[in-house]
Amino acid sequence: MKITYLGHAATAIETERHHILIDPFLTGNPTAAASADEVQADAILITHGHSDHIGDAVAIAKRTGAKVITNFELAVWLSKQGVDAHPLHLGGAHEFDFGKVKLTLAFHGSGIESENGLVYGGNPAGVLFTAEGKTVYHAGDTGLFGDMKVIGERHAIDLALLPIGDNFTMGPDDALVAAEWLGAKAVVPIHYNTFPLLAQDADKFAARLREKGMVGYPIKPGESVTI
Repeated sequence: MKITYLGHAATAIETERHHILIDPFLTGNPTAAASADEVQADAILITHGHSDHIGDAVAIAKRTGAKVITNFELAVWLSKQGVDAHPLHLGGAHEFDFGKVKLTLAFHGSGIESENGLVYGGNPAGVLFTAEGKTVYHAGDTGLFGDMKVIGERHAIDLALLPIGDNFTMGPDDALVAAEWLGAKAVVPIHYNTFPLLAQDADKFAARLREKGMVGYPIKPGESVTI
């Protein structure tokens, strides 16, 4: 399984037969390593309703025919935009032909920006994606929370994608604790350096992981990790 960091929280997962996108914020993302007009997708997973996570999901889904998987409220909203959306909710999982998707807790918001103000976007979530005997955990936008210990106890996580940008999500200090609690075999930092407010040093974060005996991959947008 190949995981490519596309910038901000956008991530591409490539299995032997399928392409999966998570939070495809590409257009308007100054760190984006892919174009919404060219990226491949059989499925799109969305953690919550903020514009920097829904991103180009609707346009990509319409172009590729990809199924969009997210929380119930956001799936209803997306269906009204003309895409094929499958609703899940926190703690729920479903086995698709491309792999298994389970939503976890995340502590954040989920409002969808519209001309009439914010539209309720359901509960924010993290995503556990399992295929080919490997599990990837994308934490979405979240602060540190104690049930990360439970997520780690209940699932053998091969790779965790954790936000480190601070201000809106965990910063490096809390992400370091999250990595310990999750017990992931490896960690990729995400949701940082997109904008000045989220400036962080991913190499320093990875070095701190190594000091604690953990594996960190401070990959840049466009770079990949194979698990």
